[in-house]
Amino acid sequence: MLSTKVHSINAIENNVLLVFYTNVHCWQFRIITPGQTVFVEYRIYYTPEAAERAGRDWIYLKSIY
Repeated sequence: MLSTKVHSINAIENNVLLVFYTNVHCWQFRIITPGQTVFVEYRIYYTPEAAERAGRDWIYLKSIY
């Protein structure tokens, strides 16, 4: 059975950053853009801080291009 735990939801530069834990994939993040596109990355992070940092980095890199 898949169990999911939401760690944090943050609004950053008009994006929503969701950090969560599942018992199958450890810590992950999702980003919802202003156009309501959901960015999905399937890397595994071992701490919520690492997943959040990766999500913030993605938002930052997207905003400079």
